[in-house]
Amino acid sequence: MLFRLIRQAPLTEKVASRDGSIYLYRAMKFIGWIPPKEGLLRYVYFSWTLMTFAWCTTFLPLGFLGSYITQIKLFSPGEFLTSLQVCINAYGSSIKVIIVYSQLWRLIKARDLLDKLDVRCTSLEEREKIHRVVARCNHVFLIFTIIYCSYGVSTYLSSVLSGRPPYQLYNPFLDWHNGTRNLWIVSTLEYLIMAGAVLQDQLSDTYSLVYGLILRTHLELLNGRISKLRTNPEMTEDENYEELVNCVLDHKLILEYCALIRPVISGTIFVQFLLIGVVLGIALINLFFFSDAWTGLASAVFIVAILLQTFPFCYICNLVVDDCEDLAHAIFQINWVGSGSRYQSTLFYFLHNVQQPIVFIAGGIFPISMSSNISVAKFAFSVITIVRQMNIADKFKTD
Repeated sequence: MLFRLIRQAPLTEKVASRDGSIYLYRAMKFIGWIPPKEGLLRYVYFSWTLMTFAWCTTFLPLGFLGSYITQIKLFSPGEFLTSLQVCINAYGSSIKVIIVYSQLWRLIKARDLLDKLDVRCTSLEEREKIHRVVARCNHVFLIFTIIYCSYGVSTYLSSVLSGRPPYQLYNPFLDWHNGTRNLWIVSTLEYLIMAGAVLQDQLSDTYSLVYGLILRTHLELLNGRISKLRTNPEMTEDENYEELVNCVLDHKLILEYCALIRPVISGTIFVQFLLIGVVLGIALINLFFFSDAWTGLASAVFIVAILLQTFPFCYICNLVVDDCEDLAHAIFQINWVGSGSRYQSTLFYFLHNVQQPIVFIAGGIFPISMSSNISVAKFAFSVITIVRQMNIADKFKTD
């Protein structure tokens, strides 16, 4: 079955939380991030890794800079803005890729913690929620893939059909002005480089969303277990206490999981927060003032991709804070009256820890939330306002 993992598996199949990142890790392996553990293929694979980093992470942003230095006068206003919006995003993407690749061990280790959390999922209800989030995570990754690939293809086709390369990267070997054949060769080479960069960018944008969705599911499962504490009259006090301790240990594992992925998320979202206002502003100016039908379509897809880089995960962070509050409310509602002092002291300790919400901070400065994201995205409208007030768009068109 095509894209089997985006459909919820039946309960007769064994599904683990880590399966929610299968598509994510397959793409990482394809782009050169996860080498074989041993053998000759490991060294062959490293050559592929070096190639993707050389072309997609290093050459691409430098290629934009080279084109501005050598042929800035050949750009039309629309072509320059199309190139500039991608150039700025390419520099940010390269930084995010380096952060994720250098901290990839954290994401891999976090998957091992998910295996420990899955051990507690024994009931059919809990397993169904795991099955559901696995399908949802893979579905989300596939949606991101379609949108990101749509941008690359639409920009490639709209540019070539307009008689110019999509990004006009610096190329000292081929001049795209010398005939249609050279135009197609240069454009195709640029598309291949950009396709690799787009995949790298997608990986650095979607990992946080996948891990965030799985985090929310395990918080929900923990909430359900807390709600069932001391509700079975047939259980002894020792058994009730053991169930409480297991909930405390589950919460501890969740906090360890968050501690592992927090440094990676902090770095990548911080970079995106710094760039989203400028990139979005340039893209909107290009869309409103300089685009025709085809380039406007490519710019619109680019804007959607930019918004997807931060808004979904910021929304997830807001929901995680709400989930932590729900945990505290569930503990308050436990029937602890009549329990022993040992049970009550452990319960109060648990409540104290749960009341500290799980928060992610971008670069140690910005709390990752919808309000922070909207605040940094507002800068895009400031850029548009400046362009309109200074009549910059009309001056570009006149020149």
